[in-house]
Amino acid sequence: MDSHDRGTNLGPAARAGPTAAPTATAPPARRLLDAAAGPLHPTARDTLLAAVDAGWADPARLYAEGRRARALLDRSREVVAAGLSVRPTEVSLLPSGPSALTRAVEGLLYAARRRGARTVASAVEHSAVLVPGRARAASADDAALLAEVPVDGRGRVDLDSWSAALGVEGTVVAALQSANGEVGTRQPLQEAREACRRHGIPLVVDAMASLGRDEVPDDWDVLVGDARAWGGPPLGVLVVRERVRWQWEGSRADVEGGRTDVTPWIPLALAAAEAWQQTASARTVDAAGARGLVDAIRTSAARVPDTEVVGDPDDRLPHVVTFSSLYVDGEALVGAFDRAGFAVASGSACTSSTLEPSHVLAAMGVLTHGNVRVTLPLRAVSPGRDADVEAFCSAIGPTVEAVRRELGVAGL
Repeated sequence: MDSHDRGTNLGPAARAGPTAAPTATAPPARRLLDAAAGPLHPTARDTLLAAVDAGWADPARLYAEGRRARALLDRSREVVAAGLSVRPTEVSLLPSGPSALTRAVEGLLYAARRRGARTVASAVEHSAVLVPGRARAASADDAALLAEVPVDGRGRVDLDSWSAALGVEGTVVAALQSANGEVGTRQPLQEAREACRRHGIPLVVDAMASLGRDEVPDDWDVLVGDARAWGGPPLGVLVVRERVRWQWEGSRADVEGGRTDVTPWIPLALAAAEAWQQTASARTVDAAGARGLVDAIRTSAARVPDTEVVGDPDDRLPHVVTFSSLYVDGEALVGAFDRAGFAVASGSACTSSTLEPSHVLAAMGVLTHGNVRVTLPLRAVSPGRDADVEAFCSAIGPTVEAVRRELGVAGL
């Protein structure tokens, strides 16, 4: 036996050399087309990790680490406030965008409890407005406590119905999105707020889908945002103008201006502020690029038989698009796109985990099944965004057709 082989305990086949491994199909490249909840901007991620060591302390403490944490929190608030053109004292940071939206409405209702308890909202509002509103109405056995104002086929609120609803006695709060996070349609905030002013009712504007991706709205009394929209971590932003009567029933004056009972975690606040600074400088260029990509998706989807692209084609968010295909369900389409490497969503943007029919599409009177929602990531988060969309456009038709064949409904 050759000295090289001595003691190896390998058989002849092994000594003959390695056997070629069976070939396997490589998994498809992953392409993120559902960025409604992230991921983090790279610089914000670095800031978050660094801040874990620098900002761990309770900002209410008086020792050095607490004072440092307070200074970092104040600086984060100042950055966000400057970006929104408001005073830092008007900005509160809450655990999430939806929790901030719910709190926004609650604070106005509580402050006006002696005058009434009725809320006016569009029928396509976030579930953080509609679900608690329906619960309050059911608890009081008074359906009139929540007026869900109809929208047109593009998802835009009917202003005549909006104004009429505001005129009902006992109305103390109005809520309207800056733009819908599912179909992208912008709302007529200026006209809606003028109607609110005529009736002396404060307007809550849900800008969770638009802040950081579109122009900051001007027409509001209480504003809500979500740092995830601009590449930040889960963190809600609640802005209450100083002249607005707002009071939370469980308020503690020492926590975020009495608007929450949870002290913000400093690393999240710093990461949110860093993400805002990073995206603000590139917002116009990024939005223009995203708008062109969404136009390409709209065109490609519209070419698929029995497929409807919903929402306003022009007056819309630059990075959001939804289309619906007849004869298939959204879950099947999401699964098929996922197997092909595309991460897309289905169902309402605020309840997509349930995969229930979209209340937004139902209110618009369009097809509620077989819908696919795309929320484009920031280019800084996804440098390959253009190529991802190009690949997705090529895959829309074949994927829809394949799902239809699988379900036995092709050619109907």
